[in-house]
Amino acid sequence: MNDLSIRTMRPNEISIAVNWAAAEGWNPGLADDACFAAVDPEGFLIGELDGAPAATVSCVNYSTSFAFLGFYIVREDLRGRGYGLRIWDAAIAHAGPRVIGLDGVVAQQQNYRKSGFELAYANVRYGGIVAAPDAPRAGIMALAEVPLTAIEAYDATVFPAPRPAFLHAWIGSPGHVGCALMRDGGLVGWGVIRPCRKGCKIGPLVADDRATAEVVLSALLASVGGGEIFLDVPSINRDAVALAQDLGLVPVFETARMYTGAIPPLRLERVFGVTTFELG
Repeated sequence: MNDLSIRTMRPNEISIAVNWAAAEGWNPGLADDACFAAVDPEGFLIGELDGAPAATVSCVNYSTSFAFLGFYIVREDLRGRGYGLRIWDAAIAHAGPRVIGLDGVVAQQQNYRKSGFELAYANVRYGGIVAAPDAPRAGIMALAEVPLTAIEAYDATVFPAPRPAFLHAWIGSPGHVGCALMRDGGLVGWGVIRPCRKGCKIGPLVADDRATAEVVLSALLASVGGGEIFLDVPSINRDAVALAQDLGLVPVFETARMYTGAIPPLRLERVFGVTTFELG
């Protein structure tokens, strides 16, 4: 194992991790790598053997107290040799004393527990074909027209750390469509839909209640004309699960949201669609 060289990825190398994630069936967005690079460029690591990629991982530091781990992949022909643990340890070291979150493969929960992660809840990816809805209802506006400070304030109620750089990149990325609903001058729901290797993903989808989430979701679906979509839902939000099921979507796979310590209280009843399994 001494011949494994671990270093920080260059910005144009994040696509390696994204492509490997696609090969694993995780279906990343077409512009995910550019958005991810905006968060913590030092948080994407690659392990190499003889100059060739052998393993990847990301552990992005969102703040002085919180980080999120993803893209933990060892090249298939090199698994079982300890390379994964080496690059995992490097990612954990990058986080330092921060609480770390991840969306892990359910089968690996026990291994994550050995590193101090505890299960918070399950996230379930729902997918299926949906018809194009009618025109968006009155009150829907482009997310880009909403002050970023308002979006950041709402996001702070559903995510453990501030992430302004990520939100700015995510909302403004080519191909991403964002919609928002304002009521009495305040933001009550918003979401983003983006093209992926297969179909489109909706995330985040956050709203004060299910009725508001439905309005935003309808506008997002109308923007792409329906088709194959995927929505990642916290299983503990029963309204979100019901919304996905009523749309005719079915479970595709499940992840375990885990943390290494306590995080601020979150309004998970507002989360109808997780932003991304890779960065939270």
